[in-house]
Amino acid sequence: MGSSDSKLNFRKAVIQLTTKTQPVEATEDAFWDQFWADTTITVQDVFALVPAAEIRAVREESPSNLATLCYKAVEKLVQGAESGCPTDREKQVILNCTRILTRILPYIFEDQDWRGFFWSTVPGAGHAGTDELDDDDGARPLAESLLLAIADLLFCPDFTVHSHRRGPDSVENMQSLDSCEYIWEAGVGFAQSPPLNYIHDLNRAELLRLLLTCFSEAMYLPPSPDNSVLNPWVTFFCSTENRHALPLFTSLLNVVCAYDPVGYGIPYNHLLFADYREQLVEQAVQILIVTLEHDGGAPRPAASSSSIEELENAGPENLFVNYLSRIHREEDFDFVLKGLARLLTNPLAQTYLPHSTKKIQFHQELLVLFWKLCDFNKKFLFFVLKSSDVLDVLVPILYYLNDARADQSRVGLMHIGVFILLLLSGERNFGVRLNKPYSLHVPMDIPVFTGTHADLLIVVFHKIITTGHQRLQPLFDCLLTIIVNVSPYLKSLSMVAANKLLHLLEAFSTTWFLFSTVQNHHLVFFLLEAFNNIIQYQFDGNCNLVYAIIRKRNVFHQLANLPSDPATIQKALQRKKKSPDVISRTSSQETVSMEGSRPAVPAEPGTLKASLVAMPGIDKLTEKSQVSEDGTMVSIPKLDSPQTVHSDQSAAAGTSDTESNSGRDNEDVFYTEAEMERSLSSASSTSLWTPTPEWILSWKCKLPLQTIMRLLQVLVPQVEKICIDKGLTDESEILKFLQHGTLVGLLPVPHPILIRKYQANAGTAMWFRTYMWGVVYLRNVDPPIWYDTDVRLFEIQRM
Repeated sequence: MGSSDSKLNFRKAVIQLTTKTQPVEATEDAFWDQFWADTTITVQDVFALVPAAEIRAVREESPSNLATLCYKAVEKLVQGAESGCPTDREKQVILNCTRILTRILPYIFEDQDWRGFFWSTVPGAGHAGTDELDDDDGARPLAESLLLAIADLLFCPDFTVHSHRRGPDSVENMQSLDSCEYIWEAGVGFAQSPPLNYIHDLNRAELLRLLLTCFSEAMYLPPSPDNSVLNPWVTFFCSTENRHALPLFTSLLNVVCAYDPVGYGIPYNHLLFADYREQLVEQAVQILIVTLEHDGGAPRPAASSSSIEELENAGPENLFVNYLSRIHREEDFDFVLKGLARLLTNPLAQTYLPHSTKKIQFHQELLVLFWKLCDFNKKFLFFVLKSSDVLDVLVPILYYLNDARADQSRVGLMHIGVFILLLLSGERNFGVRLNKPYSLHVPMDIPVFTGTHADLLIVVFHKIITTGHQRLQPLFDCLLTIIVNVSPYLKSLSMVAANKLLHLLEAFSTTWFLFSTVQNHHLVFFLLEAFNNIIQYQFDGNCNLVYAIIRKRNVFHQLANLPSDPATIQKALQRKKKSPDVISRTSSQETVSMEGSRPAVPAEPGTLKASLVAMPGIDKLTEKSQVSEDGTMVSIPKLDSPQTVHSDQSAAAGTSDTESNSGRDNEDVFYTEAEMERSLSSASSTSLWTPTPEWILSWKCKLPLQTIMRLLQVLVPQVEKICIDKGLTDESEILKFLQHGTLVGLLPVPHPILIRKYQANAGTAMWFRTYMWGVVYLRNVDPPIWYDTDVRLFEIQRM
C-alpha cells in the first residue's frame, strides 16, 4: 500500500510542477521535498511517472521551475556527500534525487539554450537555508558540484562501500576519508577483496547511471572532425579536481575484470538468484570506455615503481587515460587480460543443458575497452602478444564476427572486431602465435578443418566476405590487410584455408568484379602479396597452399593476360548488371560445419540500430612499415600529394552511415582522389566513373605475379611428370612430393616484408565516438535513458 501511495504523491508533485505557471521559490522546501523526501519509488517508476512531454513543457513554459528542481536535487546530493548519509531516510533522498536527475538531464542536453545551465552558478540559490554550493565551493558551477558529489557518494561507507568503523556510534568523516582504502574489488593495485553487498552494488549502479547520463551531452552534438572538442563533463571528472579519480578508476577496472558470470557453475543458477553485480559491471565498463574516449593530452611514460599510489602524481590531462597508460606490473596485466578473455568467451560456452549458464550481453563494450588498453598502453599490447593468451581474445572476436556477419544492426561490432585484429596484426608476434593448433569446439557455422588458429582466421574471413551482407564491403580491405600482415609467419595452412584463399582470388579477379569500381583491383594485390610472402618465407611447410595454387593456376594465367580492350570492358559491365552479388556465394570446397553451430541470422524486424559515420580507407587506417633483417620495423614515409591535403581538411564531414551503400557518396572525403571509396553502390559508381583501357594497364603491369609464375614454371612440369610416371590420382602423394621439394635459388630475390600497421587518425576517432555512444544508447533500455530524445551524434533506425 505504501508503495502505491508514494507513487501517487510523487505523481501529484509532478503534475503540480507542470501546471504551475508562476516560479516556485527555492526556499519552499515543503513543495520540493515532495519529489524525494518521503517517497520510495524505483528508477523505472520515475521514468513512467515523469513523461517526456511534461519535462519539455516545464522546460519551455516555466524554465525557472525546472532550473530550481535541478538545483535542489544537486543540493541534496552535495548535502548527502558531506554528511555521509548516516540515516536510511537520507540514503533514500540521495537515490530519489539521483533518479530524477537521470530522467531530466537528457532533456536539458537536447536544448541548445539549456546546455550551459549546469555550467553556470545559480545566483542566490544558496539562500535555501544551506550555503554549501555557493560559499564552501567558491560558487562552483552546478555541473562541478554534481560530479564531485557523485564521486564522494561512490565511496560513502554503509551506502556504496563497506564501512571500516569499529564502534556503533563512530561515524567516518567524508572529508578526511581516504577512498584508496575503499576500492571496490581486488585486482590492479589493490589486494583486499571487500565483502559482497548487493545493496552497495545497486546503489553504485544508480550513481554510475547518473554519471553516464551526465557524460552523454556528447550525444546531442553533431559529429565533428575536430578532435580537440572535449566533453566538459568528462574533462572535469577525470581531472585533478576529482580527489577520487584513482580509486574510482581502479574500482571500475577491477570490478569488470574480476567479474565471473558463471560463478560456481551450478546449472540455471542465474534463473534462481538475481545477479546484482552484472548490472554494476555493465555500468562500470560503459563509464570506463566513455571516460577513456578523450585523451586530453599525451600520457606519461609508465612508472618504474610498482606502487599504484605513485600514479597519483599525474599531470593535468585525463587521469583515467593517464592511469591506464601507466599500469605496468605483469600480474596486473595478467589479471586484466584473463578477466577480459573470460568475459568475452562467456557467450561461446557450450553445455549439455541448454541455456543453463548465464550469457552476458556487453561484449561490444568489452571490445572497446580492450581496444583502449592496447591503444593507450603499449606494454599491455606486448604482454598480450608475448604468449598464446592472445588467442583467448582472438577466438571470441572471430566468433562474434562470424555470428554478426548477416545482421545489419551489428555492423559496428564487425568494425570494432576487425579494427582490433588489424591493430594486433601489425605486430610480428601475432602472426607467430597464430601457428598454435586450434582444438577448441566453438559453435561456428564454418567448415570443419584440422589446423591452426591461422586457418580459423582465414576460414572466418572467407565466410564474412562470401556470405556477409553487402554493407560489409568497406571491410574487405581491412580483412585482407590482416591476412597480408600475418602471412610471412604462417608455417602451415590447412587445405581448407588454402582453398578459401584461392577461392577469394578467383572471385576477385573476375573481369566484371575488377572493372566494377576503381578500388576492386586492390583486393587482388593484397592476396597476391600474401601468397608471395608465404612462398618466399614459409615455403617448406605450406605444401597445401602450393598444391592449391598449382590446381588453380589458370586464375594466375588469366590475371597475367587480363584483357583491356573496350569490348571486354563493356561485356564485363553488362555482366555486372546481371550479377547482384559481389562474389559468388558458392565456395570451392564448402564442407560440413562445426558441430553445434548455428548459421548467422539477420536482425529481427523492429531491431534498433545506431548509424555510424564514414570509416576511413585502408590508406588512412594504416602506415607501411618494413621489417628489417634484425626483425625491427622501419616506417616507410608517405608521400604527400595535393589530394591528401584536401582530403585531410575535409575528413569526416557529415554523419553518413558507414554501412549504407546508397548513402556513401560523400565518404570519399576520407580518401585521396585517386583512392575513391570502393563500396559506392553500382548506380553511383557507374555515374561517377567508368573503367578505361589506360586505367587497367596502369595497374595490370604492377601485379606482383613473378614469384608465383616462377613457382608454376618450375613445379607444374614436375607434378605432371610424377602423375604420368606413377599414374597418380591421389593428392596425398602429390602433397608428399611438394612437401619435400625446394625452390631454393629458383625464385626471385625475396622482397622485404611490408607490414601495414594501424595508425590513429581523426576519422577513426570520430567513428569510435559514434559507435561507442550508439552502443551505450541501445544497451540502456531499462530504464530507457535517452529513448525518444533528440540525439544528434547518430540516427536511430528501426530494422
